[in-house]
Amino acid sequence: MEARTPEALDERLDEVETGIEEADTEADLDVVENDLDGVEEDIEAADLPEPDEDEEDAEDPGEELESRVTELREAIEDQRGPYAEDAVEAIEGAQSTLTETRWTEQGEREIADVVDSFLDSAGETLDEEFTAANDEPEHLAAALGEVNETIENRDLDPDDDAETVAALVEAADELTAGLDDAEEWDDLTVREKLTVEGFYDVLTPETRKDFPPEWNAIKIYEKRGDPEPILRGLDMFGSDFMEEHCIESLKRMGAPEAYDVMEERAQKRNKPPIEVLGKIGDDRALDTLHEYIEGESDPALQKVTIKAIGEIGSTDSTQPIADRLVAENETVRSNAARALGLIGDTRAISPLSDVLSDDDSNSVRASAAWALNQIGTEKALDAAREHANDRSFLVQSEAEKADRAMAEDGDAAETTV
Repeated sequence: MEARTPEALDERLDEVETGIEEADTEADLDVVENDLDGVEEDIEAADLPEPDEDEEDAEDPGEELESRVTELREAIEDQRGPYAEDAVEAIEGAQSTLTETRWTEQGEREIADVVDSFLDSAGETLDEEFTAANDEPEHLAAALGEVNETIENRDLDPDDDAETVAALVEAADELTAGLDDAEEWDDLTVREKLTVEGFYDVLTPETRKDFPPEWNAIKIYEKRGDPEPILRGLDMFGSDFMEEHCIESLKRMGAPEAYDVMEERAQKRNKPPIEVLGKIGDDRALDTLHEYIEGESDPALQKVTIKAIGEIGSTDSTQPIADRLVAENETVRSNAARALGLIGDTRAISPLSDVLSDDDSNSVRASAAWALNQIGTEKALDAAREHANDRSFLVQSEAEKADRAMAEDGDAAETTV
């Protein structure tokens, strides 16, 4: 058994280091690595002295030997290769970069030049001819695939074909670096991206001078009824100011095209996107919005959401909204009553009548009377007009409207007869 003293183990590591320096082939490195494995096993099994705890900066023989083993393993790995697989892997990465990246016009020219240069280098190294069908990223990637197929078919040996492999790896590294340097869409500033997409084309020389020009463009697109450029701007702007104006425009437009973007933002309980969903009026939003009006938390969110649900106007919301007629917050109750009026479901007549009779808040009762007028059936109008002598002027006004509506209906019926 070989000695396992720190000195003896260190000498054996010296021999391994020499072996690494003298290794010419992968087989030589395999032998050296096997020797290093043996030394490491002996270090782990050795009864090495512990450092003196009383001595400051005392050396730890075991730790020093393990550190040296790590360094020698890294040296072996550095000595190995290069391998054909390294080139293949780099080329595959380049293929993904080509097809998954959005390039600018300048970038498209640059990647074509980079790939053409690589195809020439690889062709010269492999004594083959590689050509892309055209400069489209997909066709450039396909040409790189042909190079990889050729490399794999050659079954290149890291020792016997060392020069060929090294040349391919170097060319693949240059390919990767060239693609990294090519201009892609994400390299552009927000304003450059919007310019490329024609966002500013609607501006005249006069309006372009106004600051910020993006705001003027948004107003023009809103006036034209074209939400798509506004949605692109919303996606790109990093400014809260501009995002706010984009959302305000989309709300005024009630653009169905904005549904997906607003629904995603509403998932974070952001109030402005919820308001937009109400203007869009798409029933799909209800699965999200109904959840936000449960319980007594965040009355501000509930008020905005209830109004949006009312504007959507689905009878599927009648019961969830009616449940909020007994909420603790007065404004929530008032908004719930008005939302029921917007929905117009006759099932809401009874709970609205109860609110009109029993709620302590005049504003809530006035909203209930307004809602009954909006529903507009004989039963709803009759429930509202019963409060003509109410203590609240607003309730009296709604009761008078109901009475006039009933009278007009009666006159119309007589005329018809």
